[in-house]
Amino acid sequence: MIHKFSDVHPDAKIGKNVKIGPFTHIAADVEIGDNTEIMSNVNILDGARIGSHCTIYPTAVISAVSQDLKYQGEYTTVEIGDHTTIREGVTIHRGTADRWKTVVGSHTLLMSYVHIAHDCVVGDHCIIAGYSGLSGHTVVEDYAILEGKVGTGQFIRIGAHSFIAGGSLVRKNIPPFVKAAREPISYIGINSVGLKRRGYDEETIRTIEKIYKILYIQNKNMTKAIQIIRETVPDCMEKEMILKFIAESPNGIMKGV
Repeated sequence: MIHKFSDVHPDAKIGKNVKIGPFTHIAADVEIGDNTEIMSNVNILDGARIGSHCTIYPTAVISAVSQDLKYQGEYTTVEIGDHTTIREGVTIHRGTADRWKTVVGSHTLLMSYVHIAHDCVVGDHCIIAGYSGLSGHTVVEDYAILEGKVGTGQFIRIGAHSFIAGGSLVRKNIPPFVKAAREPISYIGINSVGLKRRGYDEETIRTIEKIYKILYIQNKNMTKAIQIIRETVPDCMEKEMILKFIAESPNGIMKGV
């Protein structure tokens, strides 16, 4: 159902059973999946690719051109998965020639006034709470949770299943499975509550805790800590995820306690 006071370009590809409220603008180069609801006063601009069963609340702006001053008008997109909720005032900007797209995954919740800048990638099942902002090229991996008013620098990576406390400034990569808080942002433990909710067993949680105890509590340098982890922690997917994340963080990860 398209409200008579909405402005939907005839070239836009609108799926089945899509609801579009009044005073909403949808540009020509837009694709919207089945059963998505778009409320009033939403702007969806060229390059938006929105999945099915999404809900977009009033005053959201999706696929505005990048604010990066290096952007030269190249064709880029915003891609949003299925079953994702975008609350009031959220802004999501198109990519640049770096990644060519900005991505928000499926089953993700962006609360009110969140900003997702150009070339960011937000995974599946993430929650980003109100007034948080991701600077350009930030990656937020699956199941990460950012409380309100979190801000990141550019090119930051936030690991899967991590939890970042409200008001934090993220200047270093946050490895998977951890809780992060304080200023400067620091390790404060593993996200055991979140892991239990997602079906991780006690043995796996203890293994993750042992890895981070070696990394952050025993005051080893990073090279020595990684050596000890490889020699003493049984091989498992979580161990490899953590070590791979560190290896792919040339500018380092957040500090310890």
